[in-house]
Amino acid sequence: MTVSAVASRYANAVADVVTSASSPLRPEIALAELQAFETTLRNSPALENALITPAVAAGRKKAVVTRVADALQLSRIPRNLLFVLIDHRRIAALASIIQTLELVLDERLGFARAEVSSPRELTDQQRATLNSRLEQMTGKRIRMRFAVDDSLIGGVVARIGSTVYDGSVRGELAALERRLCAES
Repeated sequence: MTVSAVASRYANAVADVVTSASSPLRPEIALAELQAFETTLRNSPALENALITPAVAAGRKKAVVTRVADALQLSRIPRNLLFVLIDHRRIAALASIIQTLELVLDERLGFARAEVSSPRELTDQQRATLNSRLEQMTGKRIRMRFAVDDSLIGGVVARIGSTVYDGSVRGELAALERRLCAES
């Protein structure tokens, strides 16, 4: 089974649990807790290696996960996922599972993801205005991720799925060039 198939299966299972009406844990909390655990793993190669290597017994791995989970104050649902991943030797797929879970939760909760590039960091007011405008254009709630792109002169470029909204100066100049060439 491929990593993406494994990630999809586990992410959908977690999403089923945390989006159910009876869930004691809000989806964004579950995601944040799993991200915190994954960050801890990434920042400690020795810990990551101990959890991934088959030479360490599952019981010892679970004891380590319990100690880290206690320190991070993880809820029962994220802890249980981590234990299941250890039991099935899938802890190495945690980062992929979290990435897929983000996408699944966004889809289930009615969010669209927008990758926004600008020549410099946007202010909170600019982000709010852009968010509002993209929500009007798409009819969906938007979750934005921002990146600074030094190649842009001004404006922003937003990508939602396969659709690109180019409000950059470069995009405006290219559109002007196309119009001028069409008129010639």
